Amino acid sequence: MQKSKLTIGILAHVDAGKTTLAESILYTCGNIRTMGRVDHKDAFLDNYSLERERGITIFSKQAEISWEGMDIALLDTPGHVDFSAEMERTLQVLDYAILVISGADGVQGHVHTLWRLLKRYEIPVFLFVNKMDQAGTEQEQLMAELQARLDERCVRFSAQNFETGNSATDILSNEAAEMQEDFYDHLAMCSEALMEEYLENGKISDDGIAEAIASRQVFPCYFGSALKLRGVEALLHDIRQYAFCPEYPEEFGARVFKITRDNSGNRLTWMKITGGVLRVKMLVSNGQSAGEQESWQEKADQLRVYNGTQFQTVSEVAAGGICAVTGLTRTFAGQGLGYEAENALPVLEPVLTYQLLLPEGSDPVKVLGQLRTLEEEEPELHLVWREESREIHVQVMGEVQIEILKSLIYERFGLEVEFGSGSIVYKETIGSPVEGIGHFEPLRHYAEVHLLLEPGEPGSGMQFGSVCSEDMLDRNWQRLVLTHLEEKAHMGVLTGSEITDMRIVLIAGRAHQKHTEGGDFRQATYRAVRQGLRRSKSVLLEPVFGFTLELPTECLGRAMSDIQRMCGSFDTPMTEGENSILTGSAPVATMRDYQREVNAYTRGHGRLSCVLKGYEPCHNAEEVIADMQYDPEADLANPTGSVFCAHGAGFVVNWDEVPDYAHVESGWKQEMTHGAGNGLSGDGSEGIQGNLSASAISAMELHASRGKQGGSSEKGYITTEEIDEIFRQTYGKKQEDSNRYRRYHRGARRVDGNSTTSNVSTGISATADKYRKNTAINEKKEEYLLVDGYNIIFAWEDLRELAKVNIDSARDKLMDILCNYQGYLGATLILVFDAYKVPGNPGSVLRYHNIHVVYTKEAETADQYIEKTVHEIGHKYHVTVATSDALEQMIIWGSGAMRLSARGLKDAIEAANRNMRDEYLKG
Repeated sequence: MQKSKLTIGILAHVDAGKTTLAESILYTCGNIRTMGRVDHKDAFLDNYSLERERGITIFSKQAEISWEGMDIALLDTPGHVDFSAEMERTLQVLDYAILVISGADGVQGHVHTLWRLLKRYEIPVFLFVNKMDQAGTEQEQLMAELQARLDERCVRFSAQNFETGNSATDILSNEAAEMQEDFYDHLAMCSEALMEEYLENGKISDDGIAEAIASRQVFPCYFGSALKLRGVEALLHDIRQYAFCPEYPEEFGARVFKITRDNSGNRLTWMKITGGVLRVKMLVSNGQSAGEQESWQEKADQLRVYNGTQFQTVSEVAAGGICAVTGLTRTFAGQGLGYEAENALPVLEPVLTYQLLLPEGSDPVKVLGQLRTLEEEEPELHLVWREESREIHVQVMGEVQIEILKSLIYERFGLEVEFGSGSIVYKETIGSPVEGIGHFEPLRHYAEVHLLLEPGEPGSGMQFGSVCSEDMLDRNWQRLVLTHLEEKAHMGVLTGSEITDMRIVLIAGRAHQKHTEGGDFRQATYRAVRQGLRRSKSVLLEPVFGFTLELPTECLGRAMSDIQRMCGSFDTPMTEGENSILTGSAPVATMRDYQREVNAYTRGHGRLSCVLKGYEPCHNAEEVIADMQYDPEADLANPTGSVFCAHGAGFVVNWDEVPDYAHVESGWKQEMTHGAGNGLSGDGSEGIQGNLSASAISAMELHASRGKQGGSSEKGYITTEEIDEIFRQTYGKKQEDSNRYRRYHRGARRVDGNSTTSNVSTGISATADKYRKNTAINEKKEEYLLVDGYNIIFAWEDLRELAKVNIDSARDKLMDILCNYQGYLGATLILVFDAYKVPGNPGSVLRYHNIHVVYTKEAETADQYIEKTVHEIGHKYHVTVATSDALEQMIIWGSGAMRLSARGLKDAIEAANRNMRDEYLKG
């Protein structure tokens, strides 16, 4: 197994001995001659003055080490919960992590947060249980706690006696056979692959163990004392034995995880190279990074590889390496560069906000500009500028971070600031789907945007997509609308708090060929969001703690009473000896100062651990809304109305009157959305920007539902009147389009002549008979059924749910269903799937039993393939297209084909199944 350079991070709950372990690793590897200590304020990596003064790690640090031929970039991360956002950014670039557990304290509250983040970023973990030299620490008890509270696949790799300092491999080769067998038994229970290897060979190979660790199926555990260098060598030996570097592509890519400035003020972009090679003076691009307004290129002036406070300039850094780069001005933490397509969004976020109190005579606008540079380095330091009061508010993780910020601001800008009383960071969402309309039309400007706002799953954040026809609004304008949706945090209308857990889908819009400019769509988009929020039933959300409270059993009744008083909830208490453990959740607003009470009534024997669980509906929403006194109509920076133009002058229309003035009819109605929370993944799910995400489900249902206004959805077909309306929305009434309109209109009318008597349950053949009758065509024609695969998958509930788990299984199931149906129908059935996002894909046509399966070529969608096919064969054969894309219907009908909705196809298949069953029973 080839070894290469690894990036390994050290994580821990505060005071677990994380920095001490980093010192002992550096000493063992020969990087330092003497071990520093946190309490002596001489730790090698805690080199910032505030870190040494307070004895905590505030910023992540890098050290370059080598052990037994393996090069390692070691990253020491903060352990205090107030600086956990700094730690989370580092996780984005780790190959492996060492999670330090205090043997004296066991699994503490913040450890659960770390474990959850490690799982989210899919990072393999080695666990080091520290402070085993202290009295009362017992390996068996701690091992059971790790398996119970973290993962049952935690397996002890270190020796029974940690003082030996030998590795797991050495110990197992010398211990009795029963100990070796017990070790393999534990490993084999972690995965099927390990079990099969053990049963077949009687042992498990190092490669098998390494693969299991890398795939997070095994979590090796080591016991020792970092201060006394016990167990450290065993840990390093097994990292060398079982850890390996992933393969990287040849194309350049990098992941930014931190922005800092050196003593000279140079801006440093810290990144891990994830592909190719970064060289000095090389142009670096944000490439395909999602959500950014434009692509850019900047030159990497200097490449620095840090080791503590010292650095070495190098000419190039290969994939897998960590470096700090000067010369880049537009980077930010979490950004992907080069081929890295996505920007990583953090999980942890501040829940407290404070007003920044400036020294007398300070210009708040100037100070805000200075603090923006600090916010760039500390993204969890979220600045909020309130224009009406000219105040700066700061959202932070906790009070310890406030003290550090005060010192940083004084050190960096010479300002002695204070922080006002803290308050909770609230958020807002909506309770039901709604359409938001924004129009911006002062003289010589024009843009109109229609957005569908839907509630998302709790914790899903904001998701954006588009289902707007390019015939209505050009693709470039659609991309611009999505960019404006993503570029800012939109404010709610209850308290002016940031909105979250919503899907926003562009469903309609209009631009002017001459007068529209990019800024017009920014205004229209912002106003559409706000107008939709005003029309909807908004919901105020508050942050909620998940807590674990360990206390003497005699105090349990008091604790349960307190949790109920704080509007929280709890699970059934567990008893361990003389103590009880209470777990549950409660609002941050009511529980933030509860630790003091716990200390008081338990006389210091109680232990409370809190982690941010997420946001839930506020328990006292009316009170909070009244206290904040937010007036959405007075918020001039976030207007809810729109600007229209008449007689050469613009005028403002209030939000509740905007639909009456709108120029575009989207066709959406409140009853058209079938529910929230549906997901979408897999091939064919990409929207206009390639990431439509969960909103595509409801958006596709929106397509299907546009036919409901004419009452034809009962039959699965669309009426002439509905086609007329869609055409008018798309092309208007201009004379130059009249010939094209009449051509589509004739195609629709000639099929619709007797559609009121059709019934989808009779199947496509019956529909073809009516088509022949209505058009006076009596000669026999071959029948074709074209099916838009992904449209059907995400319109049928059973296939949609299956697609959430495995899109391939959903495709296979649809293919089998259509094979059965073709046997009854007898028509030529062609199933079409999008493959247009696959680079270099030439397209393919496969024979699957009795149907044809088409995968479109690169840059060709299923819609385009179907439209082209219908155009070629629509007048020669009886062609039916199964899709719920109502915007596609004009070309389908105009080319002589018929359209069957997703629900209509389902009804036809169910009717065919019933007929076949009845025929079988009769036979």
